[in-house]
Amino acid sequence: MSEPMRIRAQAAGPNATVRVLMSHEMETGQRKDAAGKTIPAWHITDVVATHNGKQVLAAEWGPAVAKNPFLQFTVKGAKAGDKIGVTWKDNRGDTRTDEAVVS
Repeated sequence: MSEPMRIRAQAAGPNATVRVLMSHEMETGQRKDAAGKTIPAWHITDVVATHNGKQVLAAEWGPAVAKNPFLQFTVKGAKAGDKIGVTWKDNRGDTRTDEAVVS
């Protein structure tokens, strides 16, 4: 299983800023290894964020996203104590879900 995401959610007035650092190799499928063989594609394809269980963000990614991607977004109406969840799925079918509490 992959490493946990680092999620920070900070309230600022009526909103919260959420910062997520995802641990993932994000291989494009275009590079070659030392032997000249193509390294198979392995990247995050879908990202979903929730605020207290309600979806607030959905994104579709491709192979051009950098290794260990960083995502930042704002959630309207979030306040201290609310839960923010982030789930990603990759092209191999692996998934990861982590949560943070807004501070």
